Amino acid sequence: MPSSARDLTLENAVIFDGWSADLVEGSIRVADGAIAEIGPRVSRADRVIDAKGSTVVPGLIDAHFHAYGVSLNNLEFESGPLSFLALAGARRLEAALRRGFTTVRDVAGGDIGLAMAIDAGFVAAPRYLYTGPALSQTGGHGDCRPAELDICIHGGHMSEVVDGVTPLRAAVRQRFRQGAHAIKMMTSGGVVSPADPLLPAQYSAEEIAAVADEAARRGSYVAAHAYSSEAVRHSVVNGVRSVEHGNLLDEPTASLMAEHGAFLVPTLIAYDAMARRGAEVGIAEVAVAKNRMVLEAGGLAIERALAAGVPVGFGSDLMGALEDEQLLGLRLQIEVAGVLACLRSATSVNAALIRRADLGRIAVGARADLLLLDGDPFADPAALWDQQRPRLVVKGGAPLGSA
Repeated sequence: MPSSARDLTLENAVIFDGWSADLVEGSIRVADGAIAEIGPRVSRADRVIDAKGSTVVPGLIDAHFHAYGVSLNNLEFESGPLSFLALAGARRLEAALRRGFTTVRDVAGGDIGLAMAIDAGFVAAPRYLYTGPALSQTGGHGDCRPAELDICIHGGHMSEVVDGVTPLRAAVRQRFRQGAHAIKMMTSGGVVSPADPLLPAQYSAEEIAAVADEAARRGSYVAAHAYSSEAVRHSVVNGVRSVEHGNLLDEPTASLMAEHGAFLVPTLIAYDAMARRGAEVGIAEVAVAKNRMVLEAGGLAIERALAAGVPVGFGSDLMGALEDEQLLGLRLQIEVAGVLACLRSATSVNAALIRRADLGRIAVGARADLLLLDGDPFADPAALWDQQRPRLVVKGGAPLGSA
């Protein structure tokens, strides 16, 4: 893309910088895809956008996204053709970008081929950070085989069954060889997995510690799917940095997370959407019962985490047709934590989680990933999630749809 396509000036903006509660009126000058100036008066590019009446926020970050999550039927996406998943994933990524998510972290799936297509401009997509298939123990969350079926699944597109310290070390090294941003492990049961209870911790301490050791030596980290306090403790004390879901978190475990510098990535909208639209998307009865267990608890977990000083991010975790509810996750998190905390979660906190100081903020030197909202989300929070209202997405200085 020519640099001129990534140069612009936004004038008459009201700016949320990703952290401060104080909005600032001014203009933003973007040069070569980065923010070059912020202030009451900035130089003018050839392309000028009048942002009067809009609030400019950093491009949103979804830290729990699944490009390949085309269905709630695990066997369908684990054993189906990867070519179909990649094409469907490209459409899911473009839809997320149009909603204002300029970065996503794919924490079970994705691969270097899809990333290469995005980098080459073949796919309109957010910045794409992937883990490759999540690691699951035999019979754990991510093992898609029902107990009554004697079948083999070799590998898997979103999860891979790997047992034992030595095989896990090899699997982690392979993921990093293929460009993984981080490593995902399943350390508790899951809502849609067919053969495991939700609460008990999964993987041994030695297995989790080995994966965390491999990740740390690559300058990366482990994200763990964990619901119960038992599973969260088991994960964090053995080196996990990012706790996904955490719906059944208690206060002592929240304090333990804070002591270890762990993040919480809640995914409230996934359970809410499944509860409302379960019949539409064919959720199994066993999943309905597990979903009911975690649905009401998710908000309380966020409150406990924030009270303990745990950095709380934002994720969606929407599978299949439920993907269109991504923005409604912001509404649910606002209901628990308020507008400011939710906006921080989806911008600067998630940027800290993925270790990208150039994202999630509006500051000189940051990448020009921006979202122009119709109105002030602090006075009118629906400006964040109402898809009927106009919004302009800018990724790397280029307004979406521009050449």
